[in-house]
Amino acid sequence: MKSTTRYPKLVKMMENTTSGWSFLTNHAQALVCIARDPGSRLRDIGDRIGITERAAHRIVTELTTAGYITRQRNGRRNHYSINVHLPLPDSIVREQSIGVLLEVLTGTGAAR
Repeated sequence: MKSTTRYPKLVKMMENTTSGWSFLTNHAQALVCIARDPGSRLRDIGDRIGITERAAHRIVTELTTAGYITRQRNGRRNHYSINVHLPLPDSIVREQSIGVLLEVLTGTGAAR
């Protein structure tokens, strides 16, 4: 059975597009990973995003320094909390919070 879509040009374009770019930055993707699993290891975050563990460490450190996440040591593991009330860092959408974005991207009640 052939699937039909209302947007055949878009589907065709998506099939022909290489994954050379993404709508979400690596920082946003790391936040989504942490929102889905606050106990994620840096290795797991890197694997999901397609970056090295070292790059994931740098991103998590930058997000921590900026105040978007807090890190709590739990034995040998880290547990992350996202400060959902903080505004997005982009001037175009500064009136929106991180929580609103994560709620859209994860389908959860992250903003609450």
